[in-house]
Amino acid sequence: MPDPARRVLILFAHPAFQRSRINRALVDSVRGLDGVTFHDLYEEYASYRINVRREQALLAEHDAVVWQHPFYWYSCPALLKEWLDLVLEYGWAYGEKGTALHGKRALSAITTGGREAAYAREGYNRFSIRELLAPFEQTASLCGMEWLPPFAVHGAVEMEDKAAIDAHAADYRRVVEALRDGRLDARRTTRVQRRINEDLAALGM
Repeated sequence: MPDPARRVLILFAHPAFQRSRINRALVDSVRGLDGVTFHDLYEEYASYRINVRREQALLAEHDAVVWQHPFYWYSCPALLKEWLDLVLEYGWAYGEKGTALHGKRALSAITTGGREAAYAREGYNRFSIRELLAPFEQTASLCGMEWLPPFAVHGAVEMEDKAAIDAHAADYRRVVEALRDGRLDARRTTRVQRRINEDLAALGM
């Protein structure tokens, strides 16, 4: 039986969104979905003055969180890092009495300029995406959240084929809908080696 339906919060961070073909397609595929809140951090906080209480209230209202962003220098854009630093407070998100996020699900949805082969022991970047996202995984774990394998689109810089872009966007929508509808089986995702969108059919999506 599927889990109960969940409300999904997509925290989107891209400082040059107007120039990103891939992220625009991904965003267009999920914006407006029932039960899904799309929250553009750079649009909301151009001054970097994050309203911590408002952000915490948003997190409390949702059952799953998606961190969507380009993979900048093996991490995230500056505003999302600022968000993590400020919003996930001790005593609220972790530590003594910090249980506000316990049981919620967390997913990274990223785009990389390099191709997938670059993210391997023998590749240019020397580490896999799963390894490079370890700080996000540990952040989720520290906050008592269930970490899911990342959704990753590689080779974004060179990708111009509309059919390929549309296919990634459709896959992203399938993952977000499955997360929302309780159809994303955590037991199946343990078999995922690199990214959750390797084979969505095998995950029942």
